[in-house]
Amino acid sequence: MLTRKIKLWDINAHITCRLCNGYLIDATTVTECLHTFCRSCLVKYLEENNTCPTCRIVIHQSHPLQYIGHDRTMQDIVYKLVPGLQEAEMKKQREFYHKLGMEVPGDIRGETCSAKQHLDSHRNGKTKTDENSNKETSEEKQEEDNDYHRSDEQVSICLECNSSKLRGLKRKWIRCSAQATVLHLKKFIAKKLNLSSFNELDILCNEEILGKDHTLKFVVVTRWRFKKAPLLLHYRPKMDLL
Repeated sequence: MLTRKIKLWDINAHITCRLCNGYLIDATTVTECLHTFCRSCLVKYLEENNTCPTCRIVIHQSHPLQYIGHDRTMQDIVYKLVPGLQEAEMKKQREFYHKLGMEVPGDIRGETCSAKQHLDSHRNGKTKTDENSNKETSEEKQEEDNDYHRSDEQVSICLECNSSKLRGLKRKWIRCSAQATVLHLKKFIAKKLNLSSFNELDILCNEEILGKDHTLKFVVVTRWRFKKAPLLLHYRPKMDLL
């Protein structure tokens, strides 16, 4: 089978951000046109614009941030193609949290340790047998299953009811993974209030209805960026908009 070597600069245009001209970090794609940028670059750009930076198509007249999404596949490709990029980014993030005197989120620690172990095994020329690999994989999976995302970056939330048709939660203060979505919160509230369906609820931030697929990290970055914790969210019965 013939193989062809491709130089990195031949594909740079496909794995770099048009806004900062650097390699994609936390790759985020516009759902309308599928152009991809660094998340921080795109969020900052959309604070004052509502069009795609590349093709200028209107993403959304008033809420463009609801029509972008994390592109995990693209980010994995970038990390595999660019040597040392992932390790360098994890190092920057750790230094950022240490500088602010904050605890490093578990997902950053986990990715760093995983990358380090992978590099060390190659440098030492060690290869594990299939039996040992399967055993370690099984143990890691069991450990992850029992973790319940406690090692993820955490978000503190206050869930307030702003409707007389629903009752308030007995415990409105919760702390959960930043990777949890608005849909998870809807299911949680519906279960606590004994509602027949979570689809009967709307969850709002700053009086704006949140999309069910938004992660809590996305909500914090786009709607609670310069405000102190906890993230204040309101819930109410779903309103049918004509």
